[in-house]
Amino acid sequence: MPAHRVERKKGVWILWLIAGGIFTSFFVFCLLVLALVINGGYGATGFSLPGRDKIGLVEVIGPIYSSAPVIQQLDDMTGRADVDALVLRIDSPGGSVVAAQEIYRELNKRRERDGLVVLASLGNVAASGGYYVACATDRIIASPGTITGSIGVIASWTQYDELLRWARLKNVVIKSGEFKDAGNPAREMTEAEHRHYQALVDELHGQFVAAVAESRGLPEDDVARLSDGRVVSGDTALELDLIDEIGNLSDTLERAAELAGLSENYQLLRRRRDRPLSILDLIEGYAVSRLGDALALDRQPGGNGGFHYLWRPQGADQAP
Repeated sequence: MPAHRVERKKGVWILWLIAGGIFTSFFVFCLLVLALVINGGYGATGFSLPGRDKIGLVEVIGPIYSSAPVIQQLDDMTGRADVDALVLRIDSPGGSVVAAQEIYRELNKRRERDGLVVLASLGNVAASGGYYVACATDRIIASPGTITGSIGVIASWTQYDELLRWARLKNVVIKSGEFKDAGNPAREMTEAEHRHYQALVDELHGQFVAAVAESRGLPEDDVARLSDGRVVSGDTALELDLIDEIGNLSDTLERAAELAGLSENYQLLRRRRDRPLSILDLIEGYAVSRLGDALALDRQPGGNGGFHYLWRPQGADQAP
């Protein structure tokens, strides 16, 4: 074959390769844009509409044993320059002391830093740690039948020393100090250990009372009288100044828009749950985190501690 024909054939192949590369790049780019629009993590329609006022919805659902999921939502919402207000939708009986305190602290920090209007909408239950979190907002709104309150601390475990004796088993402990195995369920608690744990519960209880008194503008003595662990309805909570008004989620959103000076045509941004994996997820490595979450690789037993801001009615399952 003549040399000039070989060179021409090479040139045609190179042009095809260049054209194919451009087409492939454009196709991948279109897929990425489509994935971002359709499977976007936030937005009433899956993506953010420019030029519209926006309210971010942060959900606190179920027992609170880690602050990370809620703080991640706060990071996503407060990291946007176009979000003017936040509404926390709380439907939780509470959970660990530290998780509730971490969320409470983060909410206060972001309100001060970003100047956002932050309101709480209480659902079926917003008790103990769920109510603690709500106290970090500018205004608390609940339905008349919402179960809330339960200002208090609980620590409990199942003691099985008699079962060990029945099975003729012995629990052997080598410790460095008197209280190192305090609360060991394999033996009776000593009076000194009981006093120690009661003092610790009282200290954590005092922190709860102080947080409610400061955030609600109430005398600590008045809050202390209410903090015997009792739950109350939304109507009673309003009479006791534990909440600000009666209303549902829609009412709370309207109040947030009003306080933030937003138009009635605001857009609600909320995190999509259980959305399908997209190409964008794979590129960002999100698929790996979703897989790890599904396998519960980051959930270690015993990580929740033994002291809780938790409403646990009789017969309810014990905290994990």
